[in-house]
Amino acid sequence: MVRSLWTAASGMLAQQVNVDNIANNLANVSTTGYKTQKVQFKNLLYQNLQTETTSANNETKPTEAQVGLGVRSAAIQLLFKQGSFLETEGITDFAISGDGFFAITDDFGKTLYTRNGNFYWAMNEQGGVTLTNSEGHPVMDTTGNPITFDKGYMTSKITIDSEGNFMYPDETNNLRKTGKAIGLWQFQNPGGLNKEGNSNYSETAASGQAMNEISTAGIKRSTMVQGYLEGSNVQVADEMVNLITAQRAYELNSRAITTTDTMMQQANNLRQ
Repeated sequence: MVRSLWTAASGMLAQQVNVDNIANNLANVSTTGYKTQKVQFKNLLYQNLQTETTSANNETKPTEAQVGLGVRSAAIQLLFKQGSFLETEGITDFAISGDGFFAITDDFGKTLYTRNGNFYWAMNEQGGVTLTNSEGHPVMDTTGNPITFDKGYMTSKITIDSEGNFMYPDETNNLRKTGKAIGLWQFQNPGGLNKEGNSNYSETAASGQAMNEISTAGIKRSTMVQGYLEGSNVQVADEMVNLITAQRAYELNSRAITTTDTMMQQANNLRQ
């Protein structure tokens, strides 16, 4: 078996994963709340060609000869760098400045976390309104319950302050707190979150338990801005450079396979 064939093949497979990931980043450059993903590589086992030994004169050879057997993609890392704020003027569009996540409940009752603050008011069975995402999943308040208002509230007049408290004008048209607020949660290791699609993440053992910003001591609280959304943190120029680098690496591994094939062909022709 020729090692170089399998080594170069592993390099091509790893770079294909890298290109797939870069393409996904570029495809989501306009996705609200999307976070850049980066492929991490890991080299494979090494084969010993010569171990530490001594020469004929009993002189020590301190170094050994090892040859690598290739590479593989080990992980895809999430980079939670703050994205830029995009003004929308939507009354239910909220951007987070800080490390917090919104919480929503899916159709199966599972709590998901997101940085996508593109929400909507939806009519509920009681005749009031519930704050939901685009798929109709309710957004959680600071107590972990859906955010709802009865039919006496006009949604066009509901606003929030920087801490996420919902405000509503009183009889004198002065804004007053309604007693409800959008909940925000943080994680000790957000890079360990599990990607669920639709800019949603779920809690894992690697991420640690979700920490409610309003009730957890020792964490810096995030702030919110109404009428804005957090854009993707993908840097197109960086991704294009990474794409060129991955393409060149793929070509080099392909060239290594071609070179190995040529050498094997020449060796086969020696008997002629």
